[in-house]
Amino acid sequence: MELRGRVALVTGAGRRVGRAIALALATEGMRVAVHYNRSEEGAAETVRLARERGGEGRTFAADLTSPDSPAQLIDEVTRAFGALHVLVNSAAGMERTPFGEVDPDRWDAIFALNLRAPFLLAQAAAPRLREQGGGAVVNIADLAAFETWPAYLPHGISKAGVVHMTRGLARILAPAIRVNAIAPGAVLLPDDWDDRAAQRIIHTTPLGRLGTPEDVADAVLYLLRADYVTGETIVVDGGRRARG
Repeated sequence: MELRGRVALVTGAGRRVGRAIALALATEGMRVAVHYNRSEEGAAETVRLARERGGEGRTFAADLTSPDSPAQLIDEVTRAFGALHVLVNSAAGMERTPFGEVDPDRWDAIFALNLRAPFLLAQAAAPRLREQGGGAVVNIADLAAFETWPAYLPHGISKAGVVHMTRGLARILAPAIRVNAIAPGAVLLPDDWDDRAAQRIIHTTPLGRLGTPEDVADAVLYLLRADYVTGETIVVDGGRRARG
Protein backbone atom coordinates (compact mmCIF):
# COMPACT_ATOMS: atom_id res chain seq x y z
CA MET A 1 0.00 0.00 0.00
CA GLU A 2 1.21 3.47 -0.86
CA LEU A 3 0.85 5.48 2.35
CA ARG A 4 1.40 9.10 1.33
CA GLY A 5 -1.86 11.02 1.19
CA ARG A 6 -3.93 8.13 2.56
CA VAL A 7 -6.21 8.45 5.60
CA ALA A 8 -5.64 6.42 8.75
CA LEU A 9 -7.66 6.26 11.94
CA VAL A 10 -5.58 5.37 15.00
CA THR A 11 -7.58 4.78 18.16
CA GLY A 12 -6.06 5.64 21.51
CA ALA A 13 -3.56 7.91 19.77
CA GLY A 14 -3.26 10.51 22.50
CA ARG A 15 -0.53 8.67 24.38
CA ARG A 16 1.84 5.73 24.60
CA VAL A 17 1.83 3.22 21.73
CA GLY A 18 -1.09 4.83 19.91
CA ARG A 19 0.78 8.11 19.67
CA ALA A 20 3.92 6.43 18.33
CA ILE A 21 1.86 4.72 15.63
CA ALA A 22 0.09 7.93 14.65
CA LEU A 23 3.40 9.79 14.39
CA ALA A 24 4.99 7.04 12.31
CA LEU A 25 2.10 7.21 9.86
CA ALA A 26 2.26 11.00 9.74
CA THR A 27 5.99 10.81 9.01
CA GLU A 28 5.08 8.75 5.94
CA GLY A 29 2.78 11.54 4.76
CA MET A 30 -0.50 10.03 5.90
CA ARG A 31 -3.51 12.03 7.04
CA VAL A 32 -4.16 10.79 10.56
CA ALA A 33 -7.37 10.78 12.58
CA VAL A 34 -6.18 10.89 16.19
CA HIS A 35 -8.80 9.29 18.42
CA TYR A 36 -8.90 9.81 22.17
CA ASN A 37 -11.32 9.33 25.04
CA ARG A 38 -9.92 11.18 28.07
CA SER A 39 -6.49 12.24 26.76
CA GLU A 40 -7.60 15.43 25.02
CA GLU A 41 -4.37 17.33 25.67
CA GLY A 42 -2.33 14.32 24.63
CA ALA A 43 -4.28 13.99 21.38
CA ALA A 44 -3.73 17.65 20.60
CA GLU A 45 0.00 17.15 21.19
CA THR A 46 -0.03 14.14 18.86
CA VAL A 47 -1.61 16.29 16.13
CA ARG A 48 0.99 19.03 16.67
CA LEU A 49 3.84 16.53 16.37
CA ALA A 50 2.21 14.89 13.34
CA ARG A 51 2.08 18.19 11.52
CA GLU A 52 5.74 18.82 12.35
CA ARG A 53 6.50 15.54 10.57
CA GLY A 54 4.71 16.60 7.41
CA GLY A 55 1.45 14.78 7.98
CA GLU A 56 -2.06 16.02 8.57
CA GLY A 57 -3.82 15.27 11.83
CA ARG A 58 -7.15 15.96 13.49
CA THR A 59 -8.52 14.88 16.85
CA PHE A 60 -11.70 12.87 17.36
CA ALA A 61 -13.24 12.15 20.77
CA ALA A 62 -15.19 8.97 21.46
CA ASP A 63 -15.86 6.64 24.37
CA LEU A 64 -15.45 3.34 22.55
CA THR A 65 -17.05 1.40 25.38
CA SER A 66 -20.37 2.88 24.25
CA PRO A 67 -21.96 0.45 21.74
CA ASP A 68 -22.83 3.20 19.25
CA SER A 69 -19.51 5.04 19.37
CA PRO A 70 -17.44 2.90 16.95
CA ALA A 71 -19.79 3.40 14.00
CA GLN A 72 -20.21 7.08 14.84
CA LEU A 73 -16.43 7.55 14.97
CA ILE A 74 -15.96 5.94 11.55
CA ASP A 75 -18.65 8.22 10.10
CA GLU A 76 -17.07 11.33 11.64
CA VAL A 77 -13.60 10.51 10.35
CA THR A 78 -14.87 9.71 6.87
CA ARG A 79 -16.84 12.96 6.68
CA ALA A 80 -13.88 15.00 7.90
CA PHE A 81 -11.29 13.51 5.53
CA GLY A 82 -13.51 12.32 2.69
CA ALA A 83 -12.09 8.80 2.80
CA LEU A 84 -10.67 6.07 5.01
CA HIS A 85 -7.89 3.68 3.97
CA VAL A 86 -6.42 2.32 7.23
CA LEU A 87 -7.79 1.46 10.67
CA VAL A 88 -5.40 0.84 13.56
CA ASN A 89 -7.16 -0.49 16.65
CA SER A 90 -4.78 0.60 19.40
CA ALA A 91 -7.11 1.81 22.17
CA ALA A 92 -7.16 -0.65 25.07
CA GLY A 93 -6.92 -0.93 28.81
CA MET A 94 -4.73 -3.13 30.98
CA GLU A 95 -6.25 -3.50 34.41
CA ARG A 96 -4.91 -5.70 37.19
CA THR A 97 -7.76 -8.09 38.02
CA PRO A 98 -6.77 -10.82 40.51
CA PHE A 99 -8.91 -13.93 40.36
CA GLY A 100 -11.72 -13.72 42.87
CA GLU A 101 -12.06 -9.95 42.45
CA VAL A 102 -13.52 -9.90 38.93
CA ASP A 103 -17.18 -8.92 38.96
CA PRO A 104 -19.42 -8.84 35.86
CA ASP A 105 -19.11 -5.07 35.45
CA ARG A 106 -15.30 -5.17 35.39
CA TRP A 107 -15.32 -8.08 32.97
CA ASP A 108 -17.75 -6.34 30.63
CA ALA A 109 -15.78 -3.07 30.74
CA ILE A 110 -12.53 -4.82 29.78
CA PHE A 111 -14.12 -6.68 26.89
CA ALA A 112 -16.09 -3.66 25.68
CA LEU A 113 -12.89 -1.69 25.08
CA ASN A 114 -10.37 -4.41 24.24
CA LEU A 115 -12.45 -6.66 22.00
CA ARG A 116 -15.95 -5.42 21.19
CA ALA A 117 -14.83 -1.94 20.10
CA PRO A 118 -12.17 -3.16 17.63
CA PHE A 119 -14.69 -5.57 16.11
CA LEU A 120 -17.37 -2.91 15.74
CA LEU A 121 -14.86 -0.42 14.35
CA ALA A 122 -13.72 -2.93 11.73
CA GLN A 123 -17.31 -3.76 10.88
CA ALA A 124 -18.17 -0.09 10.39
CA ALA A 125 -14.93 0.66 8.53
CA ALA A 126 -15.13 -2.20 6.03
CA PRO A 127 -17.64 -0.54 3.65
CA ARG A 128 -15.61 2.69 3.75
CA LEU A 129 -12.40 0.84 2.93
CA ARG A 130 -14.06 -0.99 0.05
CA GLU A 131 -15.24 2.33 -1.36
CA GLN A 132 -11.58 3.25 -1.79
CA GLY A 133 -10.78 -0.01 -3.54
CA GLY A 134 -9.57 -1.73 -0.40
CA GLY A 135 -7.48 -0.99 2.66
CA ALA A 136 -5.95 -2.44 5.79
CA VAL A 137 -6.79 -3.04 9.43
CA VAL A 138 -4.11 -3.52 12.08
CA ASN A 139 -5.19 -4.67 15.53
CA ILE A 140 -2.94 -4.20 18.54
CA ALA A 141 -3.14 -7.37 20.60
CA ASP A 142 -0.72 -8.24 23.40
CA LEU A 143 1.81 -10.90 24.40
CA ALA A 144 -0.81 -11.79 27.04
CA ALA A 145 -2.78 -13.41 24.21
CA PHE A 146 -0.15 -16.18 24.18
CA GLU A 147 1.09 -16.22 27.79
CA THR A 148 -0.82 -16.61 31.04
CA TRP A 149 -0.55 -13.61 33.35
CA PRO A 150 -2.60 -14.58 36.41
CA ALA A 151 -3.12 -11.02 37.67
CA TYR A 152 -4.41 -9.90 34.26
CA LEU A 153 -6.44 -12.90 33.14
CA PRO A 154 -9.49 -11.06 31.67
CA HIS A 155 -7.10 -8.78 29.78
CA GLY A 156 -5.27 -11.77 28.32
CA ILE A 157 -8.51 -13.48 27.34
CA SER A 158 -9.69 -10.32 25.58
CA LYS A 159 -6.41 -10.03 23.68
CA ALA A 160 -6.56 -13.70 22.68
CA GLY A 161 -9.94 -12.79 21.24
CA VAL A 162 -8.30 -10.02 19.22
CA VAL A 163 -5.92 -12.55 17.67
CA HIS A 164 -8.79 -14.88 16.76
CA MET A 165 -10.83 -11.93 15.45
CA THR A 166 -7.89 -10.92 13.25
CA ARG A 167 -7.76 -14.33 11.58
CA GLY A 168 -11.52 -14.39 11.09
CA LEU A 169 -11.76 -10.89 9.64
CA ALA A 170 -8.84 -11.58 7.33
CA ARG A 171 -10.85 -14.37 5.73
CA ILE A 172 -14.14 -12.49 5.69
CA LEU A 173 -12.77 -9.24 4.26
CA ALA A 174 -10.31 -10.64 1.71
CA PRO A 175 -9.24 -9.87 -0.92
CA ALA A 176 -9.99 -6.15 -0.76
CA ILE A 177 -9.08 -5.60 2.91
CA ARG A 178 -6.09 -7.07 4.71
CA VAL A 179 -6.33 -7.62 8.47
CA ASN A 180 -3.32 -8.28 10.68
CA ALA A 181 -2.31 -7.82 14.31
CA ILE A 182 0.70 -6.97 16.44
CA ALA A 183 1.26 -8.46 19.89
CA PRO A 184 3.67 -6.22 21.80
CA GLY A 185 5.61 -7.49 24.75
CA ALA A 186 7.33 -5.21 27.25
CA VAL A 187 7.43 -2.02 25.20
CA LEU A 188 5.86 0.02 27.98
CA LEU A 189 5.48 -1.34 31.48
CA PRO A 190 2.41 -0.64 33.65
CA ASP A 191 2.72 2.60 35.61
CA ASP A 192 2.63 0.79 38.96
CA TRP A 193 5.65 -1.46 38.22
CA ASP A 194 8.90 -0.61 40.04
CA ASP A 195 12.49 -0.83 38.81
CA ARG A 196 12.93 -4.31 40.24
CA ALA A 197 10.04 -5.57 38.08
CA ALA A 198 11.52 -3.84 35.05
CA GLN A 199 14.91 -5.44 35.62
CA ARG A 200 13.28 -8.86 35.93
CA ILE A 201 11.63 -8.39 32.52
CA ILE A 202 14.90 -7.23 30.96
CA HIS A 203 16.77 -10.19 32.43
CA THR A 204 14.29 -12.68 30.97
CA THR A 205 14.14 -11.05 27.51
CA PRO A 206 16.56 -12.63 25.00
CA LEU A 207 17.42 -9.26 23.43
CA GLY A 208 18.27 -7.92 26.89
CA ARG A 209 16.25 -4.71 26.85
CA LEU A 210 12.77 -3.32 26.98
CA GLY A 211 11.11 -2.42 23.72
CA THR A 212 9.74 0.96 22.70
CA PRO A 213 6.46 2.16 21.23
CA GLU A 214 8.43 2.92 18.07
CA ASP A 215 9.19 -0.81 17.73
CA VAL A 216 5.46 -1.42 17.49
CA ALA A 217 5.03 1.48 15.05
CA ASP A 218 7.70 -0.02 12.79
CA ALA A 219 5.74 -3.27 12.71
CA VAL A 220 2.58 -1.39 11.77
CA LEU A 221 4.39 0.22 8.84
CA TYR A 222 5.60 -3.18 7.69
CA LEU A 223 2.10 -4.67 7.77
CA LEU A 224 0.61 -1.74 5.85
CA ARG A 225 3.18 -2.17 3.09
CA ALA A 226 3.21 -5.98 3.02
CA ASP A 227 0.48 -6.51 0.44
CA TYR A 228 0.69 -10.31 0.53
CA VAL A 229 0.30 -10.64 4.31
CA THR A 230 -3.09 -11.03 5.98
CA GLY A 231 -4.44 -12.91 8.99
CA GLU A 232 -1.09 -12.79 10.80
CA THR A 233 -0.06 -11.65 14.27
CA ILE A 234 3.48 -10.33 14.62
CA VAL A 235 4.89 -10.68 18.13
CA VAL A 236 7.13 -7.73 19.06
CA ASP A 237 8.59 -8.83 22.37
CA GLY A 238 12.38 -9.03 22.15
CA GLY A 239 12.20 -12.82 21.94
CA ARG A 240 10.32 -13.51 25.18
CA ARG A 241 7.84 -15.86 23.52
CA ALA A 242 10.71 -17.78 21.93
CA ARG A 243 11.78 -18.94 25.42
CA GLY A 244 8.96 -21.52 25.23
